[in-house]
Amino acid sequence: MRLIAEFTSRPPSGQQPSAVLDRLTAREREVFALLARGLSNHEIASELSLGETTVKTHVARVLTKLGLRDRVQAVVLAYEAGVVRPGA
Repeated sequence: MRLIAEFTSRPPSGQQPSAVLDRLTAREREVFALLARGLSNHEIASELSLGETTVKTHVARVLTKLGLRDRVQAVVLAYEAGVVRPGA
C-alpha cells in the first residue's frame, strides 16, 4: 500500500492522465473505474447489470482508446488520474 501511495504522489509526466480519460464514453468510464478497483469482468457485469460479453467489449475498447496493453496498466493510469485512491 505504501508503494502505491508513493507512486501516485509523484507528478505524472507528459499529458495529464485525467485528460486522456476524455476519450472514453460515460459507460466506458464506469467500467474503467470498476476495473481499476480490481473487479473481474463477471463482477463488473453484476455491478452494472450488463452481460459479461458486453463488459469484455467495454474493457477492450477502454484499453484500446487509452493505448494500454493490459488491466495492470489501466490500474496504474487510474491511480495517476485520481480515479481510485490507495485504501479506498
